[in-house]
Amino acid sequence: MRSQRVGRVAKPATDCQPAWPGVTKIRTRDWQSRAGWQPALLACLVPALFAQQPFVERPKSSVFWRPYQAPTVPPSRTTNSDRLYGLIRAGKLYLTLQDAIGLAIENNLDLEIDRYGPLAAEWNFQRQQAGGPLKGVPNGNTFVNQITAGQGINGAIQSAGLSSGNASGGGGNTNTQISQVGPITPNLDTVAQNTSAWAHLTYPQPNAILSQTTALVDVTSRFNSFVQEGLVSGGFAQVSMNMSYLNENSPNDVINPSWAPIAQVYVRHSLLNGFGTGVNSRFIRVAQGQIGAARETFRAQLLALVANIANLYWDLVIAGEDLKAKQGTLEIAQKFLDDTKARIQLGEIAGFEVFRAQTEFSSRRQEVAIAEANVLQREVLLKDALSRNGLADLALDEAEIVPLDRIQVPESDDLPSLRELVMKAMALRPDVALAKIGDESQRISAEGTANGILPSLQAAAAASARGLAGTPNPAAGAAPNPQIVGGLGTAFAQTFTGDFTGRQGTLLFSAPFKNHVAQADYGIDQLQLSQGDLIERRNQNQLVVDISNQMIALRQARARYSQAVATRVLEEQLLDKEQQQFLLGGSAIENVVAAARSLAAAQYAEVAALGGYSRARVALDQVLGQTLEVNRVSVDDALGAAPSGPARSPGPSRPSTPAGTANRETRR
Repeated sequence: MRSQRVGRVAKPATDCQPAWPGVTKIRTRDWQSRAGWQPALLACLVPALFAQQPFVERPKSSVFWRPYQAPTVPPSRTTNSDRLYGLIRAGKLYLTLQDAIGLAIENNLDLEIDRYGPLAAEWNFQRQQAGGPLKGVPNGNTFVNQITAGQGINGAIQSAGLSSGNASGGGGNTNTQISQVGPITPNLDTVAQNTSAWAHLTYPQPNAILSQTTALVDVTSRFNSFVQEGLVSGGFAQVSMNMSYLNENSPNDVINPSWAPIAQVYVRHSLLNGFGTGVNSRFIRVAQGQIGAARETFRAQLLALVANIANLYWDLVIAGEDLKAKQGTLEIAQKFLDDTKARIQLGEIAGFEVFRAQTEFSSRRQEVAIAEANVLQREVLLKDALSRNGLADLALDEAEIVPLDRIQVPESDDLPSLRELVMKAMALRPDVALAKIGDESQRISAEGTANGILPSLQAAAAASARGLAGTPNPAAGAAPNPQIVGGLGTAFAQTFTGDFTGRQGTLLFSAPFKNHVAQADYGIDQLQLSQGDLIERRNQNQLVVDISNQMIALRQARARYSQAVATRVLEEQLLDKEQQQFLLGGSAIENVVAAARSLAAAQYAEVAALGGYSRARVALDQVLGQTLEVNRVSVDDALGAAPSGPARSPGPSRPSTPAGTANRETRR
């Protein structure tokens, strides 16, 4: 028997295709040109050890014993994927944005926790398909069985309504009963039950008139079996087959030993409260919807993770660009200091001018030191997001991150109209999907309170066939009916031929006066449904405002960046002219220092504007719910499912993401 798994497991990587979602095929040419390495070849040597989604493996035994064996749940993973170490070369971690997203999807603990959600929802759906209510609530099972009466001396006494003196007392149940709102779904799992008993009993007889003995000795065996199936329409059906054997020492028994079988078909169904497949399947439908809700919850976490990684990655890129800008101004200050010293030696300017140049150089050097510290801080944040155990991993802690992607602001954003963006967000955002699933679940659950207002009316019908056969007892002094003379076969034959049949019908009606509880439950559900409609409308209005604000923020970020670029170009020209005039003696050193500072401020402003644009772009994608689509991240692949149908990449697969967000080189 092949092993079955609930949940999804990623297939091992083949043809150097990474098995981790969010990771593209490694482009050897790009790596050679950027880092001088060939990790595409080395990636083939890294085993795909990490199946993404946790799974539960079902038992492999026979179909009869399998339902009673516990599934196997593997332990949780607490180590990083080998892919992380495959990207470290000579103490440097070379990362594209797609690599960063892929590593985060592999190793992020929050995402790993959310991978259990869809799996638990699938198991809960399986549980609800068996019927019954929530955990801890009685499932409404009713077992109705017929027993044989009137067999032997004690049976005759009981049939006459007299006590045999062998009754046993029962204890009371002091446990608190848990109830649920609305009718209880019958148990939809087929139940088979058998009770077998053997006994050798001796009863003292204070009155031996009936038994004709002072000590009645009974040798008995009983076999009671039934199969019951719940009906999703609101009832159950039961087929039972019982057999009782008696051999006793009383001379008054006409037949001894005797066999008494009985077969019965019993059907019970609700006609008002609890009637209908809609009300009895509501928990099944809600559980089925919760599978989608768990998937949307995972998608929401995945979307937030990808957006966070994108921001962390671009923050590191911007920090590197800021460091380059400050290093550039430091080089200008160094050259200016050298030129100043040279002119002092030639006697062209006074010697005290060197102090101004040295002051400018010291200021720029301090800015470089601060920028270097900022880069290190950004690296720490990104490393922590990419690792399952944070910086406790020594190899990751000591590695320097080298971002391979750069930002380029496109000439235009070409944003659709606000109406089109709102429609896109309504189709893509996980919170919108979750709200719809929640409203639908609440509407389905309300069917229970609506049906619960009705009174209870149940109908039951039973058809039974009995048999009785045994060996004539000469001591009885009376000849038995020839029809019952025989053995076990004769008794069972009577149940099939219908010699002794019975039919029975029952109606049970129950109705509470005033019915305040059921009406209150219904009213509360309907109020919550109306309240949910208003909340949904409010959220839609807020969504429009959020999208509009992000569109404005993106346009403002573009305008700030364009202005910063123009200002930086102008400041470069001014500094160049000022330095030329200074070398020709037509400008003072104060003017050169001021122009250098203005250029540095313009460069810093340009880098800040570039970072602002990248964040605005990521924020707009996030508010539209298209972050995963923009970065080519598949929810199925992030969960670890092997793709079905046409082959597709398990993560971001294009060479570059949209303008302004990945893999573009700046002017520098």
